Amino acid sequence: MLLHIPQVFSRDEVLRIRTALEAAKWLDGRITAGYQSARAKHNQQLAEDDPLAREVAEAMLQRLWQHPLFMSAALPHKVFPPLFNRYCAGGSFDFHIDNAIRQAKGSLERVRTDLSSTLFFSDPDDYDGGELVIQDTYGTQRVKFAAGDLVLYPATSLHKVEPVTRGERLASFFWTQSLVRDDGQRTLLFEMDQAIQQLTRDIPDHPALIQLTGNYHNLLRRWAEV
Repeated sequence: MLLHIPQVFSRDEVLRIRTALEAAKWLDGRITAGYQSARAKHNQQLAEDDPLAREVAEAMLQRLWQHPLFMSAALPHKVFPPLFNRYCAGGSFDFHIDNAIRQAKGSLERVRTDLSSTLFFSDPDDYDGGELVIQDTYGTQRVKFAAGDLVLYPATSLHKVEPVTRGERLASFFWTQSLVRDDGQRTLLFEMDQAIQQLTRDIPDHPALIQLTGNYHNLLRRWAEV
């Protein structure tokens, strides 16, 4: 499942964050890449322990943990702290699949990467190229969302970032270990939850709501790994 989550941050918030990121100290993006990925990766990143990265990452996670659509789709259990990258002057990242397990710098906790997320801080008109290209069971998806928007997709997907030929593309990316490992099961639960919410809004007294809600939680209980 590939999901567009709009306006995680408002326009004013994006402007403040982008201004801070533009003045930040950027490093070679290969510092966090595995051996194979490093050969395909041509971008810049903030250090994992950069104070600005930590400040914005904390604000992002607080916002997402209160976002009904993200919570419904991701069913998050653990998260690898968000990282920040910049693509410019032809920077790109060729096709790759993310590492299955990530361990944050200075932490003993490991995170299984069930879901990948990218949150854009540059608007599509700010740069040429830079599309996030994702290959999944529904074909090839090309993603270039508005600043403040997030894309959520299975970390098992083959994906790349096209070369940026004008301007710069600023974004954050991170991985989530879901309570439900299987993408098909997670998608079914998301669609059921969305239907329950729609029915609650439209026909709040419908007697089927109790049964549907019970079925949702019984499936979650069966599939969740805590």
